[in-house]
Amino acid sequence: MKMTDKNKDPQKHQVRNFILKTLFYFVIIFMLVYLYSYVGVNGSHFIYNEF
Repeated sequence: MKMTDKNKDPQKHQVRNFILKTLFYFVIIFMLVYLYSYVGVNGSHFIYNEF
């Protein structure tokens, strides 16, 4: 292996890891927003509204 080949390997891994982490966090945020839409702001009564 040449020295230039060794330099490209870690960079490829860093780019791949960055893309995978970004997709992973995007999926988590998307799922949280999707689940929050089922709850809604007016879904349940706040306890102090009854008094």
